Amino acid sequence: MMPHLQGIGMTSPRTRERMVKRLSEQGISNRNVLEAMRNTPRHIFMDEALASRAYEDTALPIGFNQTISQPYIVARMTELLLSSGHISKVLEIGTGCGYQTAVLAQLVDHVYSVERILPLQKKAQAYLWDLKLKNISFMYGDGSLGWPDYAPFDGILVSAAPPALPELLLQQMAVGGVMVIPIGQSGKQTLQRVTRTVDAYKIEELDAVTFVPFLAGKE
Repeated sequence: MMPHLQGIGMTSPRTRERMVKRLSEQGISNRNVLEAMRNTPRHIFMDEALASRAYEDTALPIGFNQTISQPYIVARMTELLLSSGHISKVLEIGTGCGYQTAVLAQLVDHVYSVERILPLQKKAQAYLWDLKLKNISFMYGDGSLGWPDYAPFDGILVSAAPPALPELLLQQMAVGGVMVIPIGQSGKQTLQRVTRTVDAYKIEELDAVTFVPFLAGKE
């Protein structure tokens, strides 16, 4: 691994190991998810000035009024997505800096990631290229539309909060597929897991969370 990926001091593998131990203590039990968190250098996905805080359990700014989610939320959403076993195709709405994308790409066959802010997407692509993760397709576009060309998806992970479940994303779920998504207005958001059955959707309301709002359109 190249030195900047390996990290030193507050970005070192030892610091990352402490983060993984904390995640385990917080209830993350999927060994594959913990291993992906251990293997992903979170510090490369943010400005150098914030890199020393990369393995704290907190969300941090990445520009354009967006944030990189706290490690626990990334691990929790990933674990929920994989709760029924291995997933082949995942649609990610909100590439952001690419950290969640990197974790997913180690655990599923292919990630289709949509981002509405072009400069963010370009930075994310560079970070993920550095990590040699090749099973990712990127689209600059409106996440509320999903990516119908590659639907249906076995999993959908959404990293911004709409006020209600987006109908077009529900339509792009495979039967048996799982969507993990925060729902609600600022200050009153709930993480939900949606499972599609043959003729319905099973919705579970789980944790109170805080995400940036889900916006349509492109920037």
